[in-house]
Amino acid sequence: MTKEKFALEINQPDRDISLPKAALYIAQIEYPELDIDKYLNILETIAKAIEIKLPKTRYPLRVIQTINEHLYEHLHFYGNEENYYDPRNSFLNEVIDRRTGIPIAISLIYLEIARQLNFPMVGIGMPGHFLIRPDIEDGEIFVDPFNKGEILFAEDCRQKLSQIYQQDFPILPPEILQPVTNHQFLRRMLNNLQMIYLNRGDFNRALTFKDCMEILIE
Repeated sequence: MTKEKFALEINQPDRDISLPKAALYIAQIEYPELDIDKYLNILETIAKAIEIKLPKTRYPLRVIQTINEHLYEHLHFYGNEENYYDPRNSFLNEVIDRRTGIPIAISLIYLEIARQLNFPMVGIGMPGHFLIRPDIEDGEIFVDPFNKGEILFAEDCRQKLSQIYQQDFPILPPEILQPVTNHQFLRRMLNNLQMIYLNRGDFNRALTFKDCMEILIE
């Protein structure tokens, strides 16, 4: 039944897809008793707590700073570097409960909070990492949710890519910093889970998440 709910959620215009709801349907495959509304309500509660703290003048950097303070200093979310390939880092319910995860999972939480604050942001699917940025014209700042909301510029992204791949990238191809669609976002989440379980030799679980990826492609 969960796969059917996932299929219904993604079978609509890309902009109308709820990323947290779709991600929770993915998690429900692993946790059949998962209460979807409970976790959606938690995200809503976090957003409301941040909204109270927002300055009257909502300059992008001020909004980002306020979100960062609440998520990382008050709630203590953090990127899980020590156990990066723990599958729990990719399931949204676990990320919310444990307050840790991989870049794309923490980015999802950040994106949803920003959306509820009427401060739309978009995902940036940089190879080997995942960033977000405000959805504004000529937006030149990026946010790294995995690293406590660190503010980055294009040159910082180039250096980060060089660090990840241990080779110099003199020029950063523009397409690397282009926004991803909701479908692309979810496909990347599912691909992460598939690869984690393949590397663990858990082929049944890997096949399950591959099936979900095929629903996205259809």
